[in-house]
Amino acid sequence: MAERTLTYGFVGAGFNAKFHLAALRQLRGIEVAGVVSVAGAAEFAALARGWGLGSTQVYGSVGEMAKHVECVAVCAPNDARIAIVEAIADAVKAGAELKGVICEKPLGRNVAEARRLVELAEGAGLRTAYFENQIHMKPIRVQLAQLEPLRRQMGPLALARSAEEHGGPHEGWFWDPTRQGGGVLCDMGCHSIAVGWYVLTPTGKPLTFLEPQEVTADLGLLKWGQPAWREKLLKERGVDYAKTPAEDFATGMITFRNPETGQRVKAQFTNSWMFEKQGLRLLMDGMGPGYAFEVNSLLSPLTIFVGDAAAEAIKDAELALEKATASRGLLAVQHNEPDLYGYTDENADARDAFLEGRDAALTWRYGLEITTLVMAAYLSAEQKRVVDLTNPATQRALETYVPLIQQGRGAEQLY
Repeated sequence: MAERTLTYGFVGAGFNAKFHLAALRQLRGIEVAGVVSVAGAAEFAALARGWGLGSTQVYGSVGEMAKHVECVAVCAPNDARIAIVEAIADAVKAGAELKGVICEKPLGRNVAEARRLVELAEGAGLRTAYFENQIHMKPIRVQLAQLEPLRRQMGPLALARSAEEHGGPHEGWFWDPTRQGGGVLCDMGCHSIAVGWYVLTPTGKPLTFLEPQEVTADLGLLKWGQPAWREKLLKERGVDYAKTPAEDFATGMITFRNPETGQRVKAQFTNSWMFEKQGLRLLMDGMGPGYAFEVNSLLSPLTIFVGDAAAEAIKDAELALEKATASRGLLAVQHNEPDLYGYTDENADARDAFLEGRDAALTWRYGLEITTLVMAAYLSAEQKRVVDLTNPATQRALETYVPLIQQGRGAEQLY
């Protein structure tokens, strides 16, 4: 039987979209047929063609591209998501034959936006994939498979801890809380919350089997609120943290309940844009009765040493590691970051699902659940209290809640 191919169209041509291109180089059955972007579309298309990923064309609108592809991957800034998906839904209603639509995390800047995206996709009859790469990481999947006999015999994990930390985003809009939705909690807390919930879930149960009970969180502006760093941020990214700051550190705890046994388990998350070691670090671990696991992305079988005399030859430190902070000394090198971080596997999952006419493993409704937990964490930090997710009034409040930081009023909370 001939291999089937899914044709992608990207909305957005920035860092994240290019990371996906690097992942697609490792997969069969996906062709990058188009791209729409405010900036960088021609460069992105040339890169895709140069890598043999397809005859990528630059289109002037999302609606026009939707006529020529089978799947649209939304990798555009968070504040543009609703308009983009509205255009996709309109194109489908006008006859575009899309098999599915992908949205990079987070699904929305708040619950209302995330719910709107779900309604648009379902109203157009679209299959969906919520791209949360860390759940697809091979180390996470392999440890669960390795520990499955123990999990069944001894019981599931009782504590999960997940951290994602680096020195800060690449692009100016990521730093702007009104466009991005907040600071590091919105940007990366969604990763850590999702993977914590995932690894705690008992074998064979649905993704949302464990019921969220309560959330507590604390936020801080520990580095990028200092005058010298604010000045650097304003000069290099065009964002003024004296006026509209966002958090660069977030930590918290979510308690879940097993509806069958009543057991309560906990997922801790920690995220920062002030990590001063080699570069991006993903650190996850879990504790069960008599067993445990740990994942640390800075532990690599490959290291490189660059002395002072040779350091000037390194023009792009990120060739070694995403968001690397140094180009000399002993450097940790990940030889295949897209695969390590789960990008290849989430794209393979979307390909198989859409070609088979079904939703991906992580749907937009799942993305809505993660957005709700992220907003609950913001609410906890803002009001300095434990947020009870079993309270119907709390759930109603979260539907319309917009954090002060997202409103551009972060100085009231962070300073």
